[in-house]
Amino acid sequence: MAKVNENAAHGMEDWSEQPGGAALIGIRGDERPGNQFRLGTREYDWHHHLRGQLFCVEAGLIQVSTAHGSWLLPPSRAGWMPPNVPHKVRVSGAVSGWTLLLAPALCAELPAAPCVVAISAVLRALAQRSSEWERRAPLAPEQERIAAVIRDEIRRAPHESLHVPMPSDPRLLRVARALIDAPGSARTLDGWAAFGAMSARTLRRLTLAQTGLSFAQWRQQVRLMHGLDMLARGLQVAEISDALGYASPSSFIAMFRKVFGDSPAHYFSARG
Repeated sequence: MAKVNENAAHGMEDWSEQPGGAALIGIRGDERPGNQFRLGTREYDWHHHLRGQLFCVEAGLIQVSTAHGSWLLPPSRAGWMPPNVPHKVRVSGAVSGWTLLLAPALCAELPAAPCVVAISAVLRALAQRSSEWERRAPLAPEQERIAAVIRDEIRRAPHESLHVPMPSDPRLLRVARALIDAPGSARTLDGWAAFGAMSARTLRRLTLAQTGLSFAQWRQQVRLMHGLDMLARGLQVAEISDALGYASPSSFIAMFRKVFGDSPAHYFSARG
């Protein structure tokens, strides 16, 4: 667990693995070495936490992968990771953010699977408040009331459709991984079917059955994932559209507006 080992190297407690102390712990994230929620541009290999974790970046992008797929966390959204779910994390261009660590007993009514949720003004403010609490002591009565509101806000938060589900069929999984590695490939559906040693009809059927998306929709989600990552790293729209195989920057902008209701030029600055 890269994250745990890094904390140990700096003589820091890993609160994500602590059963005792405050039932809800808030931590501010930044780029300083040793920060448990260290940001910047970096990767954490496969690991899991005893506590449930809600995490958010105020600028930049986090990509989280589990055994069932990859999902994205742009600014103004929060990622929920239930206790003991193996995952790996890639952080791109994130300079500030926060995370909440919830004891397993507080996670019973929260989502059982990882997801991306919208953040309310209440949740953002209370997350900031919780980062000021003493972590080693049980919550005071007023803190328990705030923690209850935080749980309600997580439970009721709308889920965002930024998930890229991964298939289990070996042929389709080979196609999926190759497409993730080359999102701008000009290969047609027939070409991808041949790559996966199946017919185009089988490719369509399996993709829909195992991901809930058509092949075109799944490929668009992958391109969107990469597009957000590149925007977070400061690449220009023209570079991104070319790398992702769009006919023109305007085509990429149109897709982006359709999904997010905003232009790439304003998306990150408006949510910082």
